[in-house]
Parts: sequence; structure tokens; C-alpha cells
Amino acid sequence: MRAISYIILTLVLSINMNGQKRATATFGGGCFWCTEAFFDALDGVDKVESGYSGGEGANPTYKEVCSGLTGHAEVVQITYDPEKVSFVDLLEVFFATHNPTTLNRQGADVGTQYRSVVFYHNEAQKKETEFVIQSLEKEKIFKDPIVTEVSAFDTFYKAEDYHQDYFANNPRQPYCNAVINPKMEKFKKLFSEKLKK
Repeated sequence: MRAISYIILTLVLSINMNGQKRATATFGGGCFWCTEAFFDALDGVDKVESGYSGGEGANPTYKEVCSGLTGHAEVVQITYDPEKVSFVDLLEVFFATHNPTTLNRQGADVGTQYRSVVFYHNEAQKKETEFVIQSLEKEKIFKDPIVTEVSAFDTFYKAEDYHQDYFANNPRQPYCNAVINPKMEKFKKLFSEKLKK
């Protein structure tokens, strides 16, 4: 009886009040402050959390991840409504808002923690990611080959509280002002129809 109750509770928790299921996506596209800001602006996205995935050791700190010794990537974990925004839509934003052709680097940020990576949660996400990458390569959207890692999701460790909603809380911080603000302006123009009202 307890097992059945647990299953029912799990199903209820995975469905919102409108009966819509939620899905999860996990992307690493350089500094998570920047990546979080883009996805947080998308219609159909309920929650975006900054954190770490793809490394060794539990509950790594920001300092440990920045050392490069744990192998974790800075990532964002996205909870979204597939009825409003598809996984392919999320991939479109992902590939349009970072450089997937630079290995372990995004601009001045260098290290394995800044690698381009999609941690897929199921086979459908894996296939869609591989298809999108193949399409981008075929159409030669980027001058250089895409080096985005496509790996099975294992564990997500939420980053320290001060990293959450960083851009929203610190828009005038030097990095945000110099790096994120210009990217955000381009992003809003490019994806104006897909943003939250």
C-alpha cells in the first residue's frame, strides 16, 4: 500500500495544477551566470538553477570546480513545460548563446568547467541533441567543428545561493555589465517571440 501511495504521490508531483507534465534539461555553456539569464527569460521555463554536473566527488564547491580538479562543468538545470517550449527550442537557444566550437573555453573563461555540454536525461533528448548538432554542422552554421559534449545525465549539484539568479540580482556587476548585458540585448532581439511577457 505504501509503495502505491508513493507512486501516486510521485506522479502528482510531476504534474502541475493544469495537468501539464514538466521536463528537465541540463546544459553547460560556459559561465552559468550568463546561461541562466537566457533560459530564465524563455516562456515555458518554470525554473533555472545554476550548479555543477559531470565530475567526480559529491557536493563540490565553486572553488573546487574552478580549480578544474573535480571535472565538473558549470551548468544550468532547467525545469520547463514541454507544451510551451520543446527540448529542441531549448537547444536552439543553447547553441545560439554560446560558442560550441571552442574546447573547454568560452571567451576569456578557460577550463573544463566552462566546456560546452548537454547532459541528456533520456534517449529522446540524446537523439534530438545529436540531430541538431548534425544539422548545424551540415548547414555550416559555425566556421569550426562543434565540440559540444553529449553525455548521460548523472547528478546535479546546486551551486551556492549567491550564484542563483546572479544576473538578475547583479546587473551592474562588472562581468554582467561588460559580458552578459550585450549578449542579453542580442538574445532578446533574436528570440523576442519566445520570451516571457
